[in-house]
Amino acid sequence: MKSRDSLLRLKRFQVDEKRRQVGQIELMITEFEGMIRDLDTQIAVEEEKAGINDVGHFAYPTFAKAAHQRKENLLVSISDLNEQLDRAQDQLREAIGEMKKVEKLEERDHQREQAAIEQAEQDELDDFTMIGRHRTR
Repeated sequence: MKSRDSLLRLKRFQVDEKRRQVGQIELMITEFEGMIRDLDTQIAVEEEKAGINDVGHFAYPTFAKAAHQRKENLLVSISDLNEQLDRAQDQLREAIGEMKKVEKLEERDHQREQAAIEQAEQDELDDFTMIGRHRTR
């Protein structure tokens, strides 16, 4: 029984760890998306100042070119993070499934113990009833 408690604690810890990993990846994606929005704003400002919005133009602002490159790098990173997120969510679902199995075993053991206790109490009451019948005769 104690080993089952330890196993259940371990499974809960694993689920918490997987949830934390999923949360971290989601947070990183959100932060990168915010950075992209900021870069888009900066690019628009630079293009407006220069009056040129054609990236291929020879006089296109250098800062805007660099911002475009950072944006592309962030988009690639977000794509990679989305793949990691999918894997982490799969691992989380698997960990939750394993934890639920252990919880069901724990519940079944508890029900068996409770049934055994109730049966022992009933047997004791039956013994008292039998003793009472023998005395009244």
